[in-house]
Amino acid sequence: MAITGPAISADMESFVVGLIGMGDMGKMYAEKLAAAGWSVEAAIIDRVIAQFGPCMLPSGSASLSTESFSSDKQKCSATKMGAIVGGQTSCKSPEIEAFEKHLPCDVHIISCHSLHGPGVDSHNQPLVLIQHRAPDESLKKVETVLGCLRSKFVYLTAREHDRITADTQAVTHAAFLSMGKAWHANSQFPWELNRYVGGIENVKINTMLRIYGQKWHVYAGLAILNPEARKQVAQYAESVTALYKLMIGGDLEGLRARVYQARDKVFGPAANWDSGPLIEPTILSSFSLGKPTDAPPRPNNHLSLLGMVDCWAALGIVPYDHMLCSTPLFRLRLGVTEHLFRDEALLDETLQTAVEDKMYRSDDLEFTFAARAWAECVSLGHFETWEKRFVSTQEFFQPRFAEAKIVGDEMMKKVLESSKNEGK
Repeated sequence: MAITGPAISADMESFVVGLIGMGDMGKMYAEKLAAAGWSVEAAIIDRVIAQFGPCMLPSGSASLSTESFSSDKQKCSATKMGAIVGGQTSCKSPEIEAFEKHLPCDVHIISCHSLHGPGVDSHNQPLVLIQHRAPDESLKKVETVLGCLRSKFVYLTAREHDRITADTQAVTHAAFLSMGKAWHANSQFPWELNRYVGGIENVKINTMLRIYGQKWHVYAGLAILNPEARKQVAQYAESVTALYKLMIGGDLEGLRARVYQARDKVFGPAANWDSGPLIEPTILSSFSLGKPTDAPPRPNNHLSLLGMVDCWAALGIVPYDHMLCSTPLFRLRLGVTEHLFRDEALLDETLQTAVEDKMYRSDDLEFTFAARAWAECVSLGHFETWEKRFVSTQEFFQPRFAEAKIVGDEMMKKVLESSKNEGK
């Protein structure tokens, strides 16, 4: 998101807010800003220069660009002299590099990032502000403009932002992207199968559909452009592969030792839970797309969730360290994993199922293939391959997105209402 306009102006009422890039987030910002009384001008990025020329915005304006990829020379050339500029991207390193390369030195750089999707109410959600090259007076102007979102400002450097977004999103995204790919490969709509109905499965399915219901470039940009995320996606594939080998080798003792060691690293020594759950267990059993039957659901080995904790442990990541930047979706992803690991009986049942129950073998094989394929795609930096992989699975699940969004939005609402461990 880029904010352009005079860096020093005594009259904030004269500001015009220009949005460059009108995707889902751009539209959300436009609606919020317009409702707050700001004068808003918007442009689709590939039409900016043709429609407005190189000096597209009048003096005394703020421009917000919500492109997901790094800002390029075309965008920078369309800014006014003496502007405040930033970007609403999920990866700040290439964005800041582009701004420093193409913007004149009289332009102030204050970037931002709303850490939630367009379908989530921005009220009380974290909004990162990065005062990269600007005086405090310019930061106050940005705070004034963005105050209408009623978000919680979080002040970080670009490097801190990229590390935190990688720590809170890269591994979980890889897990749910791989779930969808595996179900697609097996031509399965998991909510139609008894073994994927209820409890943890509700969250896994709804989160997977929520991700595939978004634009492909949102997740590609985070994984490929962020160096920290690249490492984590690669490690996730390694963790999943190692755990799968233990499973098919029948090594229950080895699997249990590895998983419990990872548990203690991520959740604390001997998993001594000092507080209540991150999300209430009742939320996990609600909002199912499937129709529960009288028969109890089959135990699942939850390879995807075991792999997440193993990956975090291998990289020394403790996701609770970033609760300052938590969103409902982040709390849900972490909460469902915590739910599995804080219940020792459930965890032991999961590990025994992983070794003894062959029901999920084909699912786990496809899941492992998918995790490794996403990792290879990221390591090679192939945006085109990412798009093809994502879109093909997106089209497979397309018929259920509308229903999943309703269920998912209600689940997000319940997560917000039940948040009881803000200080965790």
